[in-house]
Amino acid sequence: PESGTSSAAAEPALADVKAPSEPVTLNIVDVAGNLQLTQQIFDNFKARNPKLVERITYTKLTSPELAGKVKAQQDAGRLDIDMVLTGTDGLSAGLEQNLWVDLVGKYSSKLPNLNAIYQEPAAKMQALAQNKGVTVTYYPSGPLLEYNPDNVSNPPTTAQELLDWAKANPNKLMYARPANSGPGRTWIMGLPYILKDSNPMDPVNGWNKTWAYLKELDKYIEYYPSGTTQTMKELGEGTRDIILSTTGWDINPRVLGQVPKDVRIGALDGFTWVTDAHYMVVPKQISGAKLHVLTELMKFALTPQQQAITYDKGYFYPGPAVKGVTLNMAPADSQRVIREFGRPEYDSLIADNPKAPPLDAKAMVAAFDKWDREVGGQKVKKS
Repeated sequence: PESGTSSAAAEPALADVKAPSEPVTLNIVDVAGNLQLTQQIFDNFKARNPKLVERITYTKLTSPELAGKVKAQQDAGRLDIDMVLTGTDGLSAGLEQNLWVDLVGKYSSKLPNLNAIYQEPAAKMQALAQNKGVTVTYYPSGPLLEYNPDNVSNPPTTAQELLDWAKANPNKLMYARPANSGPGRTWIMGLPYILKDSNPMDPVNGWNKTWAYLKELDKYIEYYPSGTTQTMKELGEGTRDIILSTTGWDINPRVLGQVPKDVRIGALDGFTWVTDAHYMVVPKQISGAKLHVLTELMKFALTPQQQAITYDKGYFYPGPAVKGVTLNMAPADSQRVIREFGRPEYDSLIADNPKAPPLDAKAMVAAFDKWDREVGGQKVKKS
């Protein structure tokens, strides 16, 4: 390995993964907004395990900062990050640099049988972790159209209708730069399925129809914000009439009052859900005692009772990665919010349409790069 320590030394022997002699402090870093879904779970674990955990600190970083920060600590031999909560982006960056402990490969005896407990699409997301992470939350994601029914009485239901609508209503459609936006990347990853492109998993050679479509659509888009929140703001203010969205980005901003409650959603004919997940990963150089505590924490976080907390306020709707976790198991506040702001049509949309995992790390980087160079990079504005 390139780093100063050998990877064997960087991972404790299985026999050394045992309870600490005194309670530890856990430092958890979140680069995915995952604490909104899981912090209550971790706090519950601490409350129930005073012999294992003295306190938990929570820090938030941006995903692009993550790998560099972890690697610098490892190279200096001074690791002070015990667990990271990350989406596929931060997970992938760390996989490329070999930063994460081989959790499922080396320590599976300390974890639940993941394949037995996960919902099938969550199990597919787990495969993307290459054994170096554990899926904690999952959602079908999108791509969905979110629109203002006052201005869009007859919403597009096919890709061609969406293009025709954008042409007839210039600057009224918006999505954010895919490299910085969950809905933005879900849109470009979902389009090859809708357009029946030759290989939805190969953006360089298999997306001919997709790139042609995105370039045509670009003619009717004023600019691309650098993050999703701006698209919600402009839909809420009435500057835009249709934006690209996901289940969580539809529900949560309406709960928070950023978007009017009565906006609607739709899906294009022939669509496939491009799924998404958040992961728990552990940097190498962790001690055996801390790894014991973390694997106990992971087991706890994957129990149905704790998973029900991840319904939250629809931020990652539904949220639970494991089987058999229903809304009526969620906290009363979550149940109330989802009943008020959720959508009855989601149940059938989720049940009746296929689900595919997102692009792997290398392909995703290639897709972002090509989009920036050939589609919309010149029109991205910092919001």
